[in-house]
Amino acid sequence: MSHDIGQIVTNLGVTAEALEDADLVADAVVLLKVVQPDGSVSLLIAHSEGMSWIERLGMLRAAERIEGPGPGGWASDDD
Repeated sequence: MSHDIGQIVTNLGVTAEALEDADLVADAVVLLKVVQPDGSVSLLIAHSEGMSWIERLGMLRAAERIEGPGPGGWASDDD
């Protein structure tokens, strides 16, 4: 079963603060933490239609670098 996750992401308060009005978002990879009715937790990945596995993997690796410790990562401590 497939679901449109746009409203889910909006309801969770996800924003792209660094995005400028003139910027064109070309693709997206979304990691979802899901709590099942029985209380178990799983992770799901959703991505833009037409993305290849190499594009998805590249975006995930780049996100790891941005979010991790060290140069370019963990830019603010208020998250």
